[in-house]
Amino acid sequence: MLELANISVRFGGLKALDDVSLRVNAGEIVGLVGPNGAGKTTLFNVISGSIRPREGTLALDGADLRSKPDYARARRTLGRTFQIPQPMKGLTVAENMRVAQRFGAGAVDTEAVAEILSLVGLDALADRDAATGLSLAEMKALEIAKALATRPRLLLLDEVLAGLEAHGKRRFTQLLAAIRARYALTILIIEHDIETISTLCPRVAVLDFGRLIADGSPDAVFRDAVVVASYTGVDVRA
Repeated sequence: MLELANISVRFGGLKALDDVSLRVNAGEIVGLVGPNGAGKTTLFNVISGSIRPREGTLALDGADLRSKPDYARARRTLGRTFQIPQPMKGLTVAENMRVAQRFGAGAVDTEAVAEILSLVGLDALADRDAATGLSLAEMKALEIAKALATRPRLLLLDEVLAGLEAHGKRRFTQLLAAIRARYALTILIIEHDIETISTLCPRVAVLDFGRLIADGSPDAVFRDAVVVASYTGVDVRA
């Protein structure tokens, strides 16, 4: 479904992504992990279109995305959330949904909006101001809801569990399972909580200093000596 080949991105003298190749098959849920500054969000920005790679190829369902703007990628069934929730100020929860759907899907489907809000537990808050009337967990749920409103087949989730306590993380893990089952989505998720990623994702890819250093099952990846060294600075092979 998603194919990245030899992606490289530079910011001045910094190589944020270095020859990264990754394939995500339809129906997979893949965790993307790595230390802070490893290049995870930069990779999401390349996929969603806000950053153009210096080198490499990018395709979704066989279609070349490199020259496509972000709105065109959304209409090619790609949706994403952001690490810091970004509700549209001065608009209600329902209005945020309608704007997202018109941008990403080209038209508003009020029944679909209502269904998504119910699924993420925000139906009772549809008329509340999205920027000032929601808790952190509710704003994160709205981020997911807005991405779903674009009718994606591939969903990019950037640290949707960050800042939540244990109960909130369990609730969101259950929500993501329900979303995937309901919409048959392919999901690529950035997350620092290794326990959650290991539970949620049968496959994990690891970035470090812009390079892909491991890709496999959680058990194999988190026992890999190179991955352990990237997180702890300790070479367990010594």
